[in-house]
Amino acid sequence: MKILVVDDEQDVKVLFQQRFRKEIRKEELEFVFAFSGEEALNLMKAMEHEAVLILSDINMPGMSGLELLDNIKKNYVKPPPMVMMITAYGDDENRTMAKNLGADDFLTKPLDFSLLKDKLITLS
Repeated sequence: MKILVVDDEQDVKVLFQQRFRKEIRKEELEFVFAFSGEEALNLMKAMEHEAVLILSDINMPGMSGLELLDNIKKNYVKPPPMVMMITAYGDDENRTMAKNLGADDFLTKPLDFSLLKDKLITLS
């Protein structure tokens, strides 16, 4: 399963590679990283719908995760990628806005990687 992780924090890449080391080695999961909403859209165009799941931070400079979500849900309908929003803010306003824009799930930072692994296992 190819997963696009979108977060403006560069250390997220190393964190995911460490936490999913076994799954990456077994080629069960493949992670692609974008550090802005704009970079994520460029990668999605290049991948031609290969990403099955997108994990996106909400609070990013430039294009926010919510703007990215809106763009993805409007422009990538076949096959529709699953989008999980990740944010440091667990407030109802961001959660409601993400759900209204079509988010499939909502995760709060710091990420509970055990919970995320469970969710990924049910998807694959």
